Order: sequence, then structure tokens, then C-alpha cells
Amino acid sequence: MRLNNKVALITGAGSGLGKASAELFAKEGAKIIVVDINPKGGIETVKSIKENGGDAIFIRADVSKAFEVENMVSDAMKNYKKLDIVFNNAGVALPKSIIDTTEDEWDKVIDVNLKGMFLVSKNTIPELIKNGGGSIINMSSGLGIYTAINRDTICASKGGIIALTKAMALSFAQYNIRVNSICPGPILTPIFRNVSPGEDFEVKKARAIERIPLARLGMPEEVAYTALFLASDESSYITGAALPVDGGLSAGNNKI
Repeated sequence: MRLNNKVALITGAGSGLGKASAELFAKEGAKIIVVDINPKGGIETVKSIKENGGDAIFIRADVSKAFEVENMVSDAMKNYKKLDIVFNNAGVALPKSIIDTTEDEWDKVIDVNLKGMFLVSKNTIPELIKNGGGSIINMSSGLGIYTAINRDTICASKGGIIALTKAMALSFAQYNIRVNSICPGPILTPIFRNVSPGEDFEVKKARAIERIPLARLGMPEEVAYTALFLASDESSYITGAALPVDGGLSAGNNKI
């Protein structure tokens, strides 16, 4: 198995891409620390992993709160004693232009998407160093590479994640810690379904597919397999990368 005897901490693992990744990592032999702000989703992910013979625990945490992240890492280390993989996956979306965005909305998106990544990394990197190295995966977005109408705050946060990833990769390469980011395009997740709740889902889906060269939405498992590659030793010479998983959108589709 590709992650045998590894311990992986995954934020936002109660649904969507985080849940798919947690289940896949567990199938590949990793022990999973499922982190989510939503206990119901996190507990369901743990249940799913255990029903399939895996090993997992749930820790509730708001990644934008320093004391909750500190407690999360402390609890994780009490349970598993080491850490090999950190997947900073927690995130929120906001379908608004900058002039329609309130200060509170801006703060929430930046706090969860970018500050949360800072806090989790700050508190887990010392544990990776103690363990002789490891892999950090930061969930960015295709919107960190290209842009779209009424996604101003998301673009700001996801672009910041790519820059942060590259900086961290340089800062911690000396400790055998690799840091990479994943940049998904439209993926069939709860966030995609709910980001514009007043819009008909089929209309939204058709509009998204029209822009994608591969002419379909991505599935959570396709992003999870990308994360698995970056978490495993198969990507041992890759660090500082921003890897698109977007059906070709970032290749330069002029329909964006």
C-alpha cells in the first residue's frame, strides 16, 4: 500500500474532496486524523473509514482559530505520536464581486482559506520535522491560476495559497518536507452544488461544462488520487508545484 504506516491529518475531511481523500488515504494504509468544523460530517467520514477496515479519529476544529488548531495538533499527537502528511483542504467559497463583498465576508474567506493554512502548517511542521520530514498538500483552486467573474475574494485567497506553497517549499526543503498545492477546476462537490443556491443546478452544471476542454465536471476521487500521489513517495522529487486538476481549463480556454 502506498501510505502504509503513515499518519495523515486532513482538514475539511467531513465532506467533498476532503472526505474522498481521507477514505482513499485510509485504503492505502494511512491512519487518518479527520478534522472538520462540522462534527456530523467528520464522524461520518471516520465511520466510513472504520467500516472498510481503516484507522481514523475525528477532531473538531475551526482552522481559523489559533487555539483550536493548537489543541487539534496536541490531540492528534496524543493519539498517533507522529505525523507524516498534512492535507490543508478546509475552505469556503463566496460568489461575489469585491464591491458586493462585506468586510466580514472577506475576513471569513481569507481566515478559513489562507489564515487556516498558515495556522495548521505552523503547528504541524514542527511535528513533521521531528519525524524526519513529510508531505504538505495545500488545496488551492484553478481560481488561483486563472480568474472568473464574481469570484474576487476566492481568487485572492487561492492565489495566496499558491504563493504560500512555493515559499514554504523553499523554507522547509532542508527538513525533507515537500509542499505542493492542488488547483481543482469545477468538481462535483457540495461546494459546487451550493455556491449559488438560487441558481438551477443543471443550468449551472451545463455552463461549467461548456468551458471545460474535457467537457465534463471532475469527480472528488480524481482530486483525491492527485493528493494521494503528492502524499506518497512516488512524488519524492516534487515540491513547490501548483498542479491543475481542471479538465484543461488552465491550458488557456478563452471561454472563461
